[in-house]
Amino acid sequence: MKTIRERAIRECVRRLSLKANFSLRPDVKESLKRALAREKNPRARRILADLLENARIARRDSLALCQDTGMPVVFLEIGPDVNISGIDVQGAVRGGIAEAYREGFLRDSIIPDPLLRGRPGFSPGIVHANFSRQKGLKITVMPKGFGCENKTRLKMLVPTAGPGEVEDFVISAVHEAGPDACPPYVIGVGIGGTSDYACQMAKEALLRPLNRRSGLSHVARLENSLMKKLNKINLGPMGLGGSTSVLGVNISTYPTHIAGLPVCVNISCHVLRSASERL
Repeated sequence: MKTIRERAIRECVRRLSLKANFSLRPDVKESLKRALAREKNPRARRILADLLENARIARRDSLALCQDTGMPVVFLEIGPDVNISGIDVQGAVRGGIAEAYREGFLRDSIIPDPLLRGRPGFSPGIVHANFSRQKGLKITVMPKGFGCENKTRLKMLVPTAGPGEVEDFVISAVHEAGPDACPPYVIGVGIGGTSDYACQMAKEALLRPLNRRSGLSHVARLENSLMKKLNKINLGPMGLGGSTSVLGVNISTYPTHIAGLPVCVNISCHVLRSASERL
């Protein structure tokens, strides 16, 4: 068994929090470059070029890609050879987030009580832990800004609903978001499970590289269909028109109950941030 120490987790979360906030994911950057190459609208082209320049400067100067440095969501994938018994994993994650946000001069956006509000701080984040067949402990940090997180939508469709109804709901969620969450968007969709699990899947779907379609052929077809339809709504970069409204649509599915069909849409702005490392 491989024993993982609290210090190693804390240090890994610190590194990943800084990397995610300063360096745009390579797949997202490449998607922006491809969008710029095919975009015909002059204003949209200027905006896409500015987004790429923003990413270049942020990486060069270790500056935040966006002033909203998000609520950190941390995903742990625990392999069969990993021993984390007796250690405070949550505490290590919180410590790593706080260290990174202080070190990187990242905005403290986390309020201590959702109702009473209070003075914001650097942590805690949200932790999702799953078991994996791969060895080691994989840690992924996703700082999720709330301009786009606020546009999350969940709908419990009737069990007889088909792909068309799912498409209609996803498209309506993007229309409802409009320009408010800084398009071009990346759309994560979770279908199946329960209401809470559909929402988790939708967020996890954003972690998949934008150049990789679902391994299920019928789901991949739905992803491609939504990409085409969403890029025809003329929302465009920053909502000012153009053929680049979304950079990607990633869908995750899970078995569900015969009496329901949960569907969740989790939208990310053009600054889709995440970074991963395996200990």
